[in-house]
Amino acid sequence: MPVFAYRALDLKGQESAGTLTADSRASAVEQVIQRGFTPVLVQEHSAGPVTVRKVAPAAARASQAQVDSFTLELANLLSAGIPLSRGLTIIMRETTSPSARALWTAIHDDVVGGTSLADALAKYPRTFPKVYVAMVRAGETGGFLDSVLNQIAEFQTREQDLKGKVKAAMVYPLVLATLAVGVLIFLLTYFIPKFTLIFKDFGSSLPWLTRMIVAASEIVLHKGVFVLIGGVLLFIAIKRTLETEAGRRLVEKIALHTPILGHIVARFALIRFSRMLGTLLGSGVGLISALKVAKEAIGNQILSDTVATAIEEVQHGASLSKSLGATERLFPASVTEMIAVAEETGRLDKELMRMSVAFESDLDRRLRMLVALAEPLLLFVMAAVIGTVVVGMLMPLFQLQDLVK
Repeated sequence: MPVFAYRALDLKGQESAGTLTADSRASAVEQVIQRGFTPVLVQEHSAGPVTVRKVAPAAARASQAQVDSFTLELANLLSAGIPLSRGLTIIMRETTSPSARALWTAIHDDVVGGTSLADALAKYPRTFPKVYVAMVRAGETGGFLDSVLNQIAEFQTREQDLKGKVKAAMVYPLVLATLAVGVLIFLLTYFIPKFTLIFKDFGSSLPWLTRMIVAASEIVLHKGVFVLIGGVLLFIAIKRTLETEAGRRLVEKIALHTPILGHIVARFALIRFSRMLGTLLGSGVGLISALKVAKEAIGNQILSDTVATAIEEVQHGASLSKSLGATERLFPASVTEMIAVAEETGRLDKELMRMSVAFESDLDRRLRMLVALAEPLLLFVMAAVIGTVVVGMLMPLFQLQDLVK
């Protein structure tokens, strides 16, 4: 059985060290806790000195489902009165995924070493986004971490449902678009080259539409590799541009000013903001702190900037409804009016949650309507493109028939 060396703190805060035998590291940590100590370091014993083992952020990863499970399980454990370090130990012991266990172990070691849970989570931004860390920090500061974790779990569930609806709405249009591209490539690489040989034999003067289609076919046939490489390089360039703040702002600005799409983006941001703000206010977080956290949940930097301006106005004594009313694209007049009434009646948190549910239903209805309109539109575009190609290749045959007559 492996031997583990440990360092721990007793009830008086004095450090002690020793060794013990256990089946695994999680079991060793359990034994240390059962002895009445708070573990600072537990690792398998070796000939060398005991040093703190760090987990590289790149190696410590967890899936969204694992994070959701971690959040809900930790919330339940804390609600049952189990201390944070003990709860993290239980989660770490029950996790079957090696990468997730490495992450929970690193977080546990940081927490028992004196780091706050929020700071421990903030070391892994690819797993725990800023808004997650901000909510945990607010819960730790206010002393209601279990409640906040429960709210995060509920928020994440609704968020995944909403994103799932958006993705599901895009499946059929993407399938049609992919099919259209595939048919077009088939025509350019197989159908058109056969007609091109016939036209060369006749030596007739081709119409301009036919010449354009033949030229496109030759580019795909003889320079398709270069076109593909150029497309890949363009994709990489766009991806790197989107990773910069200026690039993201440009794309967000274009999306917001695009008809229909801009409304959907703004409505999606409003749902996330309302749900997050209502969740935090319902958990007892102060208005200013809740606004700062909810701003991070919007997911659109341009809209977040407008909310940041509203937060400054609220800090100077303005009402929330009046401050948000300056951003009509994100907060229409009807929304600010409902917020104003909720402020007066003291039901702001409940009204924000009600609004998020109502707007989510409205967004779902709009998405289904857009998909219903996109299907015939894409079919029409496919028919128009394929019809244009076919007509362009048949036009020389009609001209040859006139010449024969």
